[in-house]
Amino acid sequence: MPVETLVARLDRLVGRHVPSLLRLNPLAVDSVIETLLAEIGTVLGTDSAAFAAGDSPGCKTARTWTRPGAMPDGTPLTLPVMVGGQRLGVLSVGPSPNGEPFPLVVEERLRVLAELMTLTVQCGERLMALARAGTEAGGASLCDDGPDAGDFEDIIGDSPLLQLAIARILEVAPTDATVVLMGETGTGKELFARAVHNRSRRRGRPFVRVNCAALPPTLIETELFGHERGAFTGAVSMRRGRFELADKGTLFLDEVGDLPLDVQAKLLRVLQEGEFERVGSSESRSVDVRVVAATHHDLESAVKEGRFRTDLYYRLNVFPIALPPLRDRADDIPRLTWFFVNRRQRALNRKITSIPPAVLAALQQHSWPGNVRELENVVERAMIHSTGDTLLLDDGPKMPAWRSPNEVTTLEDVERQHIERVLRRCRWRVNGPGNAAETLGMHPNTLRFRMKKLGIERPKGLMVLEAGRLSA
Repeated sequence: MPVETLVARLDRLVGRHVPSLLRLNPLAVDSVIETLLAEIGTVLGTDSAAFAAGDSPGCKTARTWTRPGAMPDGTPLTLPVMVGGQRLGVLSVGPSPNGEPFPLVVEERLRVLAELMTLTVQCGERLMALARAGTEAGGASLCDDGPDAGDFEDIIGDSPLLQLAIARILEVAPTDATVVLMGETGTGKELFARAVHNRSRRRGRPFVRVNCAALPPTLIETELFGHERGAFTGAVSMRRGRFELADKGTLFLDEVGDLPLDVQAKLLRVLQEGEFERVGSSESRSVDVRVVAATHHDLESAVKEGRFRTDLYYRLNVFPIALPPLRDRADDIPRLTWFFVNRRQRALNRKITSIPPAVLAALQQHSWPGNVRELENVVERAMIHSTGDTLLLDDGPKMPAWRSPNEVTTLEDVERQHIERVLRRCRWRVNGPGNAAETLGMHPNTLRFRMKKLGIERPKGLMVLEAGRLSA
């Protein structure tokens, strides 16, 4: 079977498995994993497929599931799921029918499936614990009659990286843990924050949003914590802050990396003790707020540079989720394009029924520094430009400069594009199993040197599994 066909079939498995987590019945975990193992074996053409959940804080019971069938001779491919130095699960498949190693792109899809099976076991155990404790399921369970896939109706795409981010949302949403969404601007961080809120026990309470980058430093403190009458010139009345407004609900701190250091100290106190004072008051007030933070900055670098408090970083970084940039999920662009077209047709008085393949190809070739938000703007501008029923790209002066990957002018351009392509395929791993350096046939340090020379940088906020640990 061609590698492209194999990868496409594994991607479809990922796309079908993630929605099952939305209404997971904890009693059906065994059948879910056994079915998935059977489908993996069928796709790969091998009788050997097994998954083991390790004994860890996130996976309390050591268990093993095996695909029924003969176990052929040969060494299987073993893919561990490692988080924080702990092995949460292991997927073993193969060997391949021809005895050759599985291609790297196939191995990457299998890693995603291994992570999803680990999440399935963890979610099942959490739901069983809730049931044993007699906890009401309203909003706390993934198998209730509350919000379903509609929580993610504006998150469009089937790419493995996006589906993995959705699966991690499903894992953390029923808890009260602090979540940090890391990704470039325009990747949909607020949509994911709302999904966390809608899948939590707090979904009937307020969801309050604060853009920390949009407020001047002099107003951020009063915006977050409120102020008393007469606290400063112009404070003619008492005002409640966003933390009070979000009491018993969720507070979304967008661009948290832009907070001034003095406000960071007060935010840390609220996160640790649940207490704060309004500006101009010495009275402590208590709140019960779940915080979902988002940033496009590299917070770890900001800590080293003294721009972000170390203690606040570790207090926020309980459950980080990396949101993939649009350039790493180009296969989702056709669906996103049709989504934006259908959503804006009535408002723009258009009836687009056709998008030429050349237009979709041009959209897929663009690097999209503004990600999904930029794509939405380009599609809307194209709809205004298109007077018939066919979507035509606007070729005006503000149209992004489309560039085919084959249109290069120097040897350096060729080298840069090839290294970036391999890094994306290897999910930006330089060390560890299936790393880019090994694929390129060079030492990891040599690859890092070439990346620095060519100006290639890992996307900010992208979590990478290297040497058994996640790093940003």
